[in-house]
Amino acid sequence: MSLRDLYKKPGHLIRRLQQIAVALFVMECEAFDLTPIQYASLTAIRDVPDLDATRLSSLVALDRATLAKVIERLEAKGWILRASSPLDRRIKLLRITQKGRNVLTAAEPAVRRCQRRILAPLAEEDRQSFMRMLERLVELNNDYSRAPMRTARNINSHQLARRRRKSANPAARDGRSEPL
Repeated sequence: MSLRDLYKKPGHLIRRLQQIAVALFVMECEAFDLTPIQYASLTAIRDVPDLDATRLSSLVALDRATLAKVIERLEAKGWILRASSPLDRRIKLLRITQKGRNVLTAAEPAVRRCQRRILAPLAEEDRQSFMRMLERLVELNNDYSRAPMRTARNINSHQLARRRRKSANPAARDGRSEPL
């Protein structure tokens, strides 16, 4: 494979777009000291009060080790509180603080601006088409992730993707566990 070929591979292009998206987010949200992962986590904690780390991990598609560091940073900034569950003291429940709510509210225009900048080079109909295809790719390939996202929306697509992969695998269709 040549370097020219590498530059046309979907995995390479997706990785580059992720780098660009993070750079734009950091530029837009620099004043808030907020990263994309912190934003996603804080949004989920706000929307699902008394969330535990396991459920948060599945909602924002982050592995537990990375998420543990994110939670520590959010708590250190005073944006969330951790408290033991009344049902199981070993489980820590997460709740957003007023300071965390204020940061999300203040950062929202910058986040929207960032999202617009990511897609700005495309014509409007291309943006919509790109987003539909991107959502579909992510949804149908979710199970390949180190930290699959589990939300009510992708439960059915999870089963659909599994069936599609199984039907695409000749060994699975024939009842064999390994491909020929």
